[in-house]
Amino acid sequence: MCLYFEYKLYRANRTTKINAEHFEAFASPNYPELVMSGMNLVVNTKALYRPNRRKRLIVHKTLETDILLIKMFPGMKEASLKYLLSYPGLKGLIIETYGTGNVSNTKWFIDLLRAVIKRGIPVINVTQCAGGGVSMGLYETSTDLKKIGVISGKDCTTEAALAKLMYLLGQGISPNSFKTIYETSLRGEMN
Repeated sequence: MCLYFEYKLYRANRTTKINAEHFEAFASPNYPELVMSGMNLVVNTKALYRPNRRKRLIVHKTLETDILLIKMFPGMKEASLKYLLSYPGLKGLIIETYGTGNVSNTKWFIDLLRAVIKRGIPVINVTQCAGGGVSMGLYETSTDLKKIGVISGKDCTTEAALAKLMYLLGQGISPNSFKTIYETSLRGEMN
């Protein structure tokens, strides 16, 4: 799937909306445009995704929506996070962290995430930054996340990370395989 806007064709699963008012409203910070149109049509053939054409298109309709997206910020309170993460129907969690996947490494925060993971709920780490991706363990503030089993969203956009989590949870992937499958590009959504 693609998104065409303001003379550019983007891979839909690598695109994010960056402006609500201007015509240059979309960007693909971690993947080049597929086509630029104008007087000439410039096609970036190296960036085109070539799926296996022998496989039939399957539209997956079973998506898990009991997931939570939390944008991390300095000064978050333990009680607030504890309340959100105690939701009994929670099936998946995405945390938007700083830079390359960094976040508070206070004991209470790591313990909250560890408890979520022990409940069999996958926790995905994506960056708040428009470009780049998560590299847990690069800095001390993300080392504990890696140790407790938080899954790297790598360079996925938040939108792609949410869609992928909804899809994989809907497929009933076993907890033992979930991390490996999530951290693997399924449709070109991550490098």
